[in-house]
Amino acid sequence: MKKITSFVRSWLLSVAAVGMGVVAGPTNAQSAWPSKPVKIVVPFAPGGTTDILARAVAPELSKAFGQSFVIENRAGAGGNIGAEQVAKSAPDGYTLLMGTVGTHGINKSLFAKLAYDPQKDFAPITLVAGVPNVMVMNAERAKGLGINSVPDFIAYARKRPGQLNMASSGNGTSIHLAGELFKASTGIYMTHIPYSGSAPALVGLLSNQVDVMFDNLPSSMALIKAGKLTAFAVTSAQRSDALPDLPTIAEAGPLKGFEATSWFGLLAPAGTPQAVINRLQQETAKALNSPEIKERLLAQGAIPSGNTPQEFALLIDAEIKKWAVVVKTSGAKVE
Repeated sequence: MKKITSFVRSWLLSVAAVGMGVVAGPTNAQSAWPSKPVKIVVPFAPGGTTDILARAVAPELSKAFGQSFVIENRAGAGGNIGAEQVAKSAPDGYTLLMGTVGTHGINKSLFAKLAYDPQKDFAPITLVAGVPNVMVMNAERAKGLGINSVPDFIAYARKRPGQLNMASSGNGTSIHLAGELFKASTGIYMTHIPYSGSAPALVGLLSNQVDVMFDNLPSSMALIKAGKLTAFAVTSAQRSDALPDLPTIAEAGPLKGFEATSWFGLLAPAGTPQAVINRLQQETAKALNSPEIKERLLAQGAIPSGNTPQEFALLIDAEIKKWAVVVKTSGAKVE
């Protein structure tokens, strides 16, 4: 009997040990997020403002979380290709999007068909920064044509309908819509030439393939300071602290009330755990408010934010409504 009892006791202990092992396995595997590198998809080519801001934030998040935050550029279709990729990714916190006013404000009304819903398919994390756009030309070309201001440009273009073209970082971007709004406000006609991002568009501008661009200020700032580009005005309602002597378009020409600004923010696929969203927002806000990052972005013409997911969601809702009016007014449409 003692042998049987001893056998049963040993058997029960071994079963318990196995059971404990089974339970312990998954528990150990479920380590806290993030347990592997996190990808931030930039839906435009390297070198533009979206890319600049993502690369400013990524190293800070890597330090905060102890995991690599890597940038993946997926350019095309005005940011729609990259945005769609993230919208269809697993909502596990390992794929994020550096969204823009284009992908999450303009494109819903500009594109006849959109493969993602900017509100339903995403969980907003935080607004990273807002930036003004800036009207720029190749400095040598502007000088050669005698164009030194917004009124000069308007006068030149009106005498040559259809002979000028404007570059953008892609259909549906704020750079594109700023140009369309300028055309509608002035009654001039220019052909729109979309590129896969600000950097390739700027190459086209510098090589005289295109005539003018309403670029995001951070991606043009270095070229303006180097004298390669002539800046005529910013498209915001107020002047930029980064270029305080540069007027707004409303100040520079007969275009009262003209305003077309850009913004950039982090988003995750809808369904991403709220705890992950909250941690990302908190660490991003901390990074954006650090003296080093804040000073660097302000010097480039970007205004850091770091607002809450709820505040960012309200901004997206408001921007979709606002840009729908601009799209309708300008007559811009992309099939």
